[in-house]
Amino acid sequence: MEMENHTVVSEFILLGIPNTKGQETILFISFLAFYLCTLLGNLLISSAILADSRLHTPVYFFLCNLSVVDLGFTSIITPKLLVSLWTKSRTISLGGCMSQVFFYHFLGCTECLLCTVMAYDRYVAICHPLRYLIIMNWRVCAILAAGTWVTGSFHATVLTSLTFTLPYCGPSVVDYYFCDVFPVAKLACADTYVIETMTFTNTGVVPMTCFFLILASYVRIVYSILKINSAEGRRKAASTCSSHLTVVTLFFGPCALVYTQPQLSQVVVTALQLLGDVVAPMLNPVIYTLRNKEVKGALRKLRGDQTTAR
Repeated sequence: MEMENHTVVSEFILLGIPNTKGQETILFISFLAFYLCTLLGNLLISSAILADSRLHTPVYFFLCNLSVVDLGFTSIITPKLLVSLWTKSRTISLGGCMSQVFFYHFLGCTECLLCTVMAYDRYVAICHPLRYLIIMNWRVCAILAAGTWVTGSFHATVLTSLTFTLPYCGPSVVDYYFCDVFPVAKLACADTYVIETMTFTNTGVVPMTCFFLILASYVRIVYSILKINSAEGRRKAASTCSSHLTVVTLFFGPCALVYTQPQLSQVVVTALQLLGDVVAPMLNPVIYTLRNKEVKGALRKLRGDQTTAR
């Protein structure tokens, strides 16, 4: 293809959320509330864990990592979405588009791997309680956490590099509310077979592998819980997994529906994506706080209520 005959794209136009004309103000207020609650909730969880020595354990170490991921994840999309709703400006620079693609897949992959590591942590805690602190020592925890971040970074670097080495000559309208690999790659003025195949492999293999590892962990966990004689013991063991299972459902549920139900309309797909990208990061701190006395105590201690933080 003779590139001299084309204008290289320097910015893209995001079409935004479909079928929302005239509802920009209410959407702006809603997403701003979600964003502020997400920032506040995850910052409080992280601060409480760091400030309370009783929470310096593997499960809360991984939860702190999850809060950092959620802080970044919601900040990739929501601020630009708020600007678009408020100012009606839908343009995004090439660099901004590249950043959205990179950090979306970087943090998305990292969260996927973190959910898997947290499932393994629950497996060890319930199936091998006497050896828990030996198996999940701080060296192992640090290696597992670092591995999730490094792998997520590598995953995102590959996808972003493949996407933006393609030539973009116009049109520059991205049929979505943020820059992602498939909506952007469709605009390339070159064959996108390699990038589409690679993206499908990467975005499919990683989540599916993580999902089956989580499933395998919980099969073993359920088997171990059923072997516990007392009903109270079974209840306590199950309650330690309920928060993680809810978070996993919120993370994998929308992805599963989007990628396994191709007949879904764009409106439904966008709603599911917003659930996973904007709402779930806000709910994760709430889920881990509602039934967790230790986190509640740490939060009360953080605000100075020493008498009730026992």
